[in-house]
Amino acid sequence: MTDIVIHDAIVLTVDDRNRLFERGTVAVDDGRITAIRPSNADDELVDADAVIDGGGMVVLPGLVNAHTHLEMTPLIGAFSDLDLLEMMGSGIALFNRLGEGDFEYLVEAGYELAALNFLVGGVTTVNSMDIRPSTGAETFGDAGLRGFFGPVITDLFWDTPVDEQFARARSFIDSYHGSYDGRIRATICPHDDWSCTRSLWERTADLAAEYPDLPVHTHLLELEESNTMARANGAGDSIALLEDVGLLNNQLIAAHFRIADDDDIHRVAAADASVAHCPSVFCYWNPDGETQWTPVPELRAAGVDVGIGIDDHYWHDSYSLFGEARQTRLAANLERGAGQFSSMELVRMLTIEGARALGVGDEIGSLEPGKRADMILLDVDKPKFTPLTNIPAQVVNNAAPADVASVIVNGDIVMRDRDVQTMDPAAIQESVESAVERFEASSGWNLDISKGDPPSAVETVHDLPKCGPVHLLSRLAFQSVKDRLRL
Repeated sequence: MTDIVIHDAIVLTVDDRNRLFERGTVAVDDGRITAIRPSNADDELVDADAVIDGGGMVVLPGLVNAHTHLEMTPLIGAFSDLDLLEMMGSGIALFNRLGEGDFEYLVEAGYELAALNFLVGGVTTVNSMDIRPSTGAETFGDAGLRGFFGPVITDLFWDTPVDEQFARARSFIDSYHGSYDGRIRATICPHDDWSCTRSLWERTADLAAEYPDLPVHTHLLELEESNTMARANGAGDSIALLEDVGLLNNQLIAAHFRIADDDDIHRVAAADASVAHCPSVFCYWNPDGETQWTPVPELRAAGVDVGIGIDDHYWHDSYSLFGEARQTRLAANLERGAGQFSSMELVRMLTIEGARALGVGDEIGSLEPGKRADMILLDVDKPKFTPLTNIPAQVVNNAAPADVASVIVNGDIVMRDRDVQTMDPAAIQESVESAVERFEASSGWNLDISKGDPPSAVETVHDLPKCGPVHLLSRLAFQSVKDRLRL
């Protein structure tokens, strides 16, 4: 007997031919897809544990959030109306306290809230870089979701001893990699190319060599300061630094890649590294309107797998990965002119390209026999989807998390007809409300229905890390002087 049969659905496979069945059937057994074919008249009568009528539904692969951060999820709405410097100062102060082990109750509530919202929004896989990700691994594992997690490593962003950070990373790998039937995997997470010294990158490369099947997840070429710090680290630029230490390879997942030039693109493509594009966070918080946009069309043309990520969803108030696909299109068209992406290209970035970027494209990301059964059902029997034409365009331009009716991960139904099977939404909402009230009482933040107010600048400075950022700024300043003297 088959485990699951979905019949009479529109099936968007996202396979190599981008096949689209107008009336199709998907069969699942033992966690894997066993068949995808045109529906037969008697498919609703097949012998299966779960028979799902796909009428009025589009079935497509589960969405892959290729780069995100999750711990501060309960603070969604808190940063929205701050100016850039206030947002950065408040955020770094909070990150520092999280690194010191404060606000564990907020972190726990945050992971639960993130898992719930991504589950109901069709995101079946996340790639998250956090400070203390053990709770996240367990929460997403228990929720039946798929997740890549790793603790941040940096020696210029905060003051946590480097030995302690690497010990934490190794412990996390040993404890969680491959757990929950392989749905939870570990990553190695040097934070970025502007807050890590060459020594830290070298230690990271040694760790990555010990675990060659683990992705190395970092922020790369995100800011103008990226290449300046690389020169301070004795390299020509950021890509050269990673190549020098042995990290420019197929383990690398580079988030943002905003200031990349043609040479950067060719070097990353040649190394078979991947990129995670996160448009909304920079549309919202762009520190420099003159900085170029991530060259996604050129990256894809060069053969680089580009996934789409939400990044800090609590900084721009959106859990919608569908919205990120739309923003990818709009931002690129605004900068370069219309027609930068077809709708199907964006669907692929939401699914199979994100999976390939994480090194699991042979397991998930498309609906094909033999692959793991990670899929979502979109309810398109609604006025907003009428008339139902151009399904890929409807998915990336019109669909929203509320349109996700059912979610299947690894062959298990984790939500059916908007009824979450693996989590208690009401209990999670109550837990988050309590956590935020406790946070307000102990942190100096004021969060109400009109806005979010952080502590005063004096209090924020008190909570900032002291040594790391001073070294960071002094290294950047010294290198900038050296660069000017060379001109």
